[in-house]
Amino acid sequence: MNIKDAKEQIKNAMTAYFTKDAFGNYKIPIEKQRPIFLMGPPGVGKTAIMEQIAAELGVGLVSYSMTHHTRQSALGLPYIVQKEYGGKEYSATEYTMSEIIGAVYDLMRKTGLKEGILFLDEINCVSETLAPCMLQFLQYKVFGQHRVPDGWIVVTAGNPPEYNKSVRSFDIVTWDRLKRIDVEADYEIWKEYAAAYGVHPAITTYLNARKKDFYLVETTGEGVSFVTARGWDDLSQMLKLYEEHHLKVDEKLIAQYLQNKRIAKDFAIYYDLFSKYKNDYKIDTILMGKPSEEVLFRAKNVPFDEKLSLLAIIFDAIAGEITEVMDREEALTAYVKNLKNLQRDVAAGKFAEDSLKLNIKKAAAVLEKGRLANSTTKNQQKLYQQVIALLEKELYKVSALPEKDTADAVMGLIKADLAALVWNFREQGAKTGEHLNNVFYFVEEAWGESEEMLLLVTELTAHKITARFISTFGCDQYYEHNKNLDFQTRHKDILQRIEMLHLEQ
Repeated sequence: MNIKDAKEQIKNAMTAYFTKDAFGNYKIPIEKQRPIFLMGPPGVGKTAIMEQIAAELGVGLVSYSMTHHTRQSALGLPYIVQKEYGGKEYSATEYTMSEIIGAVYDLMRKTGLKEGILFLDEINCVSETLAPCMLQFLQYKVFGQHRVPDGWIVVTAGNPPEYNKSVRSFDIVTWDRLKRIDVEADYEIWKEYAAAYGVHPAITTYLNARKKDFYLVETTGEGVSFVTARGWDDLSQMLKLYEEHHLKVDEKLIAQYLQNKRIAKDFAIYYDLFSKYKNDYKIDTILMGKPSEEVLFRAKNVPFDEKLSLLAIIFDAIAGEITEVMDREEALTAYVKNLKNLQRDVAAGKFAEDSLKLNIKKAAAVLEKGRLANSTTKNQQKLYQQVIALLEKELYKVSALPEKDTADAVMGLIKADLAALVWNFREQGAKTGEHLNNVFYFVEEAWGESEEMLLLVTELTAHKITARFISTFGCDQYYEHNKNLDFQTRHKDILQRIEMLHLEQ
């Protein structure tokens, strides 16, 4: 199955495993909770979905790669204790707590979370000395003399033997204690992730035409060459940082992430073209509704593949603006909740400064808890940071008020500041809405009711943030063209044309 379906299977299993009866006992006892085993090629996203699941469910996450563990680190170190049996004293061996189990308890102590995921990667590559202990762990969740705490789900992962020479084959006894999920690379599913997390448009437009280059592992006379989903994702982040610092992107850099010579070379050539288009078409003028005649003439007369690249660049620019607006909306919404707490405290006779400090402290604690537990996404962390910054700014202003000022004066200041923030937000949203309409005007003038227009509407609809922006602020041009286009048949035709690009090249 694809990684998206695997993620849903794991979340459903966790819901079942976390279910308790009327007395607070887990309906499926811990020894009966089969660990989940994700079997799939490297770099397909197994670790990434564990982080997403923990963040979405608000539970803790402790991750370990089993290839780095010896018997001692996994099971604990032996020590001698004196025990009495049948009236006689004997020396007996006990074990210190396993490093792995200890890490779970440490996270619980630091965050207060009682439920979570213990994720053990490369579990089918454990050392020879550790292998006999894994069966006991998989059935009873015990390492040495210490058990995984109740409420913690065990998820494991590994690569098939064709990808890793260190893989050990499990016997039927072991497999019979696991919930096995086989995962395969799927570009269409990864494309959804790419849209949500802003993968560089040069990568997505390249892969739209060359889906076979998304994931590849092959053995040649020179050894193993490969390209993985993780490689594309990491390359995307590096491309953005190189562009931000005006550093040269070349094949040498790309080959560090795409470890297949042909694909690295092909993408390097495409990236150079993509960058040239970005400079030549002056995207800012398109968003402002003032493209030059030269830009319009060129856009009308270029081949289909260049149109696709240009459309991707335009969409990336407008999607970036829209993301800023919607992030700001989320921050304002969370900020208003804090202000309501402040208003209630002030009405009860508490000092505004104390209330603001308490709200800042609580937000910072939630942020730190999420970081320690790996239970917040980067976007969620950014949201908390924005809210804290707004609260700190307001605290500074309130602190500067004379002591004689009344509660009404304090709330008047805060309400005025909030009204200014909301007004600025609406202005930014309206300006971005104008830019979005200008994108439609450009596509309409350059290509009319074309395949390019269909692709634009499709991307805006499929992209969650852009769809939410349109739902919030509206967009007349989007509604008009969405109504006029025949999606089902025409979208299929466009996908076939994009596929043909690779064959023609």
